[in-house]
Amino acid sequence: MASEHLRNPWLIAAWPGMGNVAIGAAAYLVEKLGAQRLGELPPGDYFDLKRIEVKGGIAQPPRFPRSTFYGWRDPAGVRDLVIFVGEAQPSERGFEFATRLLDHAMPYGVERVFTFAAMATPIHPSADPRVFAVATQPALLNEVRLDAAGHERAHVLAEGEITGLNGVLLAAAMQRGLGGVCLLGELPFFAIGVPNPKASLAVLRVFQAASGIPIDLSEIETQAQAVERGLIQLLERMQAAARQARAAAASEDEEEGGFSVPSFAVESEEEDEEEESRPRLDERARQRIERLFEQAREDRTKALDLKAELDRLGVFKEYEDRFLDLFKQAE
Repeated sequence: MASEHLRNPWLIAAWPGMGNVAIGAAAYLVEKLGAQRLGELPPGDYFDLKRIEVKGGIAQPPRFPRSTFYGWRDPAGVRDLVIFVGEAQPSERGFEFATRLLDHAMPYGVERVFTFAAMATPIHPSADPRVFAVATQPALLNEVRLDAAGHERAHVLAEGEITGLNGVLLAAAMQRGLGGVCLLGELPFFAIGVPNPKASLAVLRVFQAASGIPIDLSEIETQAQAVERGLIQLLERMQAAARQARAAAASEDEEEGGFSVPSFAVESEEEDEEEESRPRLDERARQRIERLFEQAREDRTKALDLKAELDRLGVFKEYEDRFLDLFKQAE
């Protein structure tokens, strides 16, 4: 497929990440649209070899992650696509890699850049995931997030960070005067290591509406339903384990004569109602909360234990802002 055969193309770029939301959406587009392979971006020295494959006791030749371009021609002749699928993000010099990616994409006449990503939140697996949008220009942001009637189809990511190439590629696009958009699919924080086609589906629906490109979403809808059922079962098992852990912790507190049930302070009639209803924690309880925050920062699946402990002690409101800050960073 020669570059002159692509009409007004948009570039979509995706890499593996939380829930495989981005790579799942991009790979689905390649398959369902029947996009053709255009070529690969050579690995250069952006990737470090960290393991080798062994078969039958024989070390196999080294294989670096592949970074592949695909092209799709719109049968309606309106807008074509260039889809970039990377098997891994580079080990170093990410901005330089993003610039090189655009060097290879620009000859196809790319007019706009889209990246897909994931946003981990406390959403329940049965809920409809939101899609958050970030753009390089206010007008472009409104174009993506609002439909023709002015109804919101994507939420604005007001603040936070987008780590990795999903965000860095937008910075590289801005340097070239290209409009760029990142669509982030919401997924449960406790299952960021599980492929989440439901979040990928939400991203694809917003992209389909923004681009006007018809996409058969029936297959990924079926996948989303199956994974949703599995995640609900997983959550129920985790909640049961958390209840057992809380019961054990409460029993230990009682045996040691420590804090068990939060006491409520009432100091004076003039005291603010919110202060009156706030539980008083002893030092051991606060130290336990801080340990759980540290664990959740390292592994967001631990946030479920943190939330359960804050609820048990009746102090979630006090720590709510800190808890939500754990999920402001997307990838």
